[in-house]
Amino acid sequence: MTIGSARVTSSPDAQSTGTPVAAQAEKPRRDLPADRYLEREESWLRFNQRVLELAEDPAVPLLERVRFMAIFASNLDEFFMVRVAGLVRRMAAGLPVEGHAGRRPTQVLENVLEIAGELTLRHAACYIDTIQPDLATQGIEILRWKELSAAEQGGLHQLFRERIYPVLTPLVVDPAHPFPYISGLSLSLAVMVADPETGETMFARVKVPPLLPRFLTVSPQRFVPLEDVIAAHLNELFVGLDVLEHHPFRVTRIRDLEIDEDVTEDLLQALERELQRHRFEPAVRLEVEESISSDVLERLVTELRIDRRAVYRVPGLLDLSGLSAIADLDLRDLKYPAFVPSEAAIPQDTDIFSVLADHDVLVHHPYDSFTTSVERLIVDAAADPAVLAIKQTLYRTSGESPIVDALVDAAEAGKQVVVVVEIKARFDERANIAWARKLEEAGCHVVYGYVGLKTHAKAALVVREEPDGGLRRYCHIGTGNYHPTTARLYEDFGLLTADPTVGEDVTDLFNNLTGYSRKRSYRRLLVAPEGLRAGLVDRINRQAQNAEAGLPSQIQFKCNSLTDEAIMDALYRASMAGVPIDLWIRGICSLRPGVPGLSETIRVRSILGRFLEHARVYGFGPAELAGRTKSAGDAQEVWLGSSDLMHRNLDRRVELLVRVNDPGHQKKLRDLLTLAMTDTTASWWLDTDGTWTRHHLDANGAPLLDLQAYLVQIRQTGGRSASEADRRRAKQRHLPERERATGRRVSSGRTGTR
Repeated sequence: MTIGSARVTSSPDAQSTGTPVAAQAEKPRRDLPADRYLEREESWLRFNQRVLELAEDPAVPLLERVRFMAIFASNLDEFFMVRVAGLVRRMAAGLPVEGHAGRRPTQVLENVLEIAGELTLRHAACYIDTIQPDLATQGIEILRWKELSAAEQGGLHQLFRERIYPVLTPLVVDPAHPFPYISGLSLSLAVMVADPETGETMFARVKVPPLLPRFLTVSPQRFVPLEDVIAAHLNELFVGLDVLEHHPFRVTRIRDLEIDEDVTEDLLQALERELQRHRFEPAVRLEVEESISSDVLERLVTELRIDRRAVYRVPGLLDLSGLSAIADLDLRDLKYPAFVPSEAAIPQDTDIFSVLADHDVLVHHPYDSFTTSVERLIVDAAADPAVLAIKQTLYRTSGESPIVDALVDAAEAGKQVVVVVEIKARFDERANIAWARKLEEAGCHVVYGYVGLKTHAKAALVVREEPDGGLRRYCHIGTGNYHPTTARLYEDFGLLTADPTVGEDVTDLFNNLTGYSRKRSYRRLLVAPEGLRAGLVDRINRQAQNAEAGLPSQIQFKCNSLTDEAIMDALYRASMAGVPIDLWIRGICSLRPGVPGLSETIRVRSILGRFLEHARVYGFGPAELAGRTKSAGDAQEVWLGSSDLMHRNLDRRVELLVRVNDPGHQKKLRDLLTLAMTDTTASWWLDTDGTWTRHHLDANGAPLLDLQAYLVQIRQTGGRSASEADRRRAKQRHLPERERATGRRVSSGRTGTR
């Protein structure tokens, strides 16, 4: 695609009128080309393609590849339930609004359905051609019914009669029985049966019970799909009829919940009603085995009233999200090496409040233990008689959460406990309702946040009476949820601090959340929706001004998604001013890097692997200044928190970033961002046309630095790692490589290491 040229220019409006730099993003974008954005939905599919590439990589342990296969399938389910559903709804409502990439919903839908189809076939081929044979070589077999021995089939006959048959409900369609409702993501069998006396043929549907195992164990490490066992016993379900043919199929329906909060007083009750209603939403995808007959397929398409472009004939098995059960097999040699998170951040033989009163603690999960740091703060606070109050936001947590239990204990002990719960956290609504009611019953003050906004901020506040009689506030602000299970799988940062300024800010935030006022200015926080976008744009523009003035400049971001136009346009203008910009984006990125005259100093990289990269970190100013002294002032800043760079985060959620002041923590964060972007670190690189290219081998075919494995290793060796030399080489190559990439020296912000 040819991208329109952009004129390199400063901002005359800001210079002549004194307009605040944060407001410049709202000015006409006359100096920026119209085709400067990548399509969001396609970018999301390309993220899932990167997941699939890990499943295809023979260097990844086999059962981890199986898990990536399941993750890909689950991700694609969510894409259809939410993103495709959104496009369908917009078209059905007559809202053919162009996206920021300039395409109408009909065009976007056609494109994503085609790409999704290609990825679906690639996913199926990966399973048939590599995953299934590789499993077989390790003695793990997923077999079809006809491949089982007679003895194995006999054992399954008994299992069917005792455990499966009682829960099956065959539904025949005839004049007295209309076509049954097919629930979303349910696996079913489409069955054609005939009456031998009349010759009349009928369609029937048999739902595969979702509460039974997806793969039944025939013998140790030998499995058969549940639908195959049911299909082999259809004659027992349709006694006296002839079974002519049967084919598995699977329907995906719209899942995003809609609640009119403006007229709803009780969000909890409204959400419960909505969870019942969504079961009957329209279908947005139909998956069928490729062997299905045209007659049966036509019947399904007609009855489901589904777009034919969203019908996918799949070779082999449907619903490979069930492979997660195979990935869970206890075969350590076929998985990533065992890893125990470090507990060194807050030693267990120390008092956590004494530690935080002395200095801030920065934890990096899962490399640093969540249990002995963040969870410990809440559990110890609940048990400490000197603690007067605990306030916390909860977006997602586990079913048996030690944090929820600690909050209940604290309330029962008479402490003031306030919990700001987001019951609308997608796909966790039912669980959140359950533990919200549990907290309420224990006497906690449960608040459901702002009407019209999701509370996505990750913050906890502990108010404690110190031995001298004064009160001190202890805070945690993080990038991830208070969820002990995902804390072992998601990469996140958390700042634990007793800094009085942060304590005052977090107190104000909770008062706003519970009192429904909207404070717009904080001292060390940026809070959405009022001030976060403007605060980031302001800092981006300062770097542009520094570059134009010949001063050192640099921008480094790490987040999950970047789609906000104001942020992207500010980054484009900063690049036009010569600011070196590194963007470490896990998922969606709508910014085009490397466009001459527009974004040639911008690089976008993505890292996927054992852990889900989830942290959001925003660095401004030369990274070389990080860690020197606090006297560097505004020359460089580092922020971390809950917010990605999307409209939903910046406009429709309560989000929170905190400025990291400790020089050592600043350096740790900036060093990590620098290391992730080096040529010697394995990653995917985003090109101007929106394609992502994997770079994980050097010129000699040797693997590049696996960042996550490196971070695991340095925790296990107390910071002394054989990979340290790799890290130094990577950092040393960082500056020259940017000059090679751009063809010129960039802002003097890089010269400090020369």
